[in-house]
Formats: sequence, C-alpha cells, structure tokens
Amino acid sequence: MQKLFGGKPRLSQNVLGGLALLALSALGLWLTRDLSQGTLSSMGAGLMPRWLGLLIGLCGIVLLVMGLRAQSEAIEPANWRGIALIVVAIVGFGIFIRPFALGPISTPTLGLIITGPFAVIVGGLAAPDARLRELVVLALVLTGSCMFLFGDILNLPIPIFPQFVVPYLAGISAKLALRVAAAVLLVMGIFIGMSDILKHRRAAKLGAAELEKKND
Repeated sequence: MQKLFGGKPRLSQNVLGGLALLALSALGLWLTRDLSQGTLSSMGAGLMPRWLGLLIGLCGIVLLVMGLRAQSEAIEPANWRGIALIVVAIVGFGIFIRPFALGPISTPTLGLIITGPFAVIVGGLAAPDARLRELVVLALVLTGSCMFLFGDILNLPIPIFPQFVVPYLAGISAKLALRVAAAVLLVMGIFIGMSDILKHRRAAKLGAAELEKKND
C-alpha cells in the first residue's frame, strides 16, 4: 500500500481538491437524478449536467490518486479574495442568466451574452496574476463559442439576450440574431487578442533594437 501511494498518505492540496471534486460530482448527479437524459439527437435537460458531473468526478479521482502517490504541496492558507470572486461569478451567472424570484424579489434576465463575460472576468480575477485584457479576450471568445454550441448547434433553451433587448428583436429570426451576436463577440475577442500580441511583438523588437544600440 505504501509502495503504491509513495509513502504514508497525507492530506495535501491535490487530495483535498480531489475530494472536493468528488463531492461536487456526487451532488450534481444527485440533483439531476430526476431529469430526462434524452439522446444525442434529442438532448434532455439532464444530459449535459449528468455527463459534466461524471467528468468532474473522473477529474477528482485522478487528482486524488496523484495526491496520494506523490508528495504534493501541503495545504496553504485559503485565498479568501479568490474564493469570494469565484462565488460571486457563479452566483451572479446563475441568478441573472434567467429569471430568478425569491418571494417579492425578482431579477431581470440578462442572458448569456452578458452573464457569460461577467462570470469569466470576475472568476478569472481570482488568480493573483490575472490580466484584465486577457480575461476580456477569453470572455468574448468563450461566450461566443458557447452561444454557437449550445444555442445554435444543440438548440438548448438558454436565454441569449437581455430581457429588455428581446422586444427590439421581434422582427428578426432568433437564429440569425444569435449567430450575428456570437460572431461579433468572436471577432471582437480575436481582434483584441491579435492587437495585444502585435503590441507585445513591437515592444520586444524595440527592446532588442535599443539593446543592439547599447552594445554598439
């Protein structure tokens, strides 16, 4: 047993992370147990959450085994700022993606086009070395891709646009509006990302040129 796990097993970041993923997977599978799975051609409401829960559980098992076999890093003090930002991103996405009512309080539907970038940017800021420009590029590209995949290809009933914008799109095909909006997000993300890359390349060339002048 000790040979298999590389010595006496101890609680570490990988072990704790694996256990947390397994618990999250079990919770997701339990909450979606009554949802219909359907088929690939006619997806039910439980298909994506169920398979996502299984994948999370598989990742948890891999992480747990890695933590038990190797002498991974010990548990460090929690980064409460990062945890708070991730919680805000998840809760905000869940509340504003579709109508949410709690007694007399109800929230407006902002749709995936707003809640998607919000969740990516706010959640990404939890990393200590996060850069806002890179997060904006990631948010635009991921949101546009998700709109194409889930709204257009898979035809899942996900609100795409904010509730106050929907009346202005009454005379436009829903598919056309979705595709145009997704394409705009993707083009914006690619444009910002490419401009950032070119900017860094120009700065590197200027730095190299200045270094050559000093050497001469």
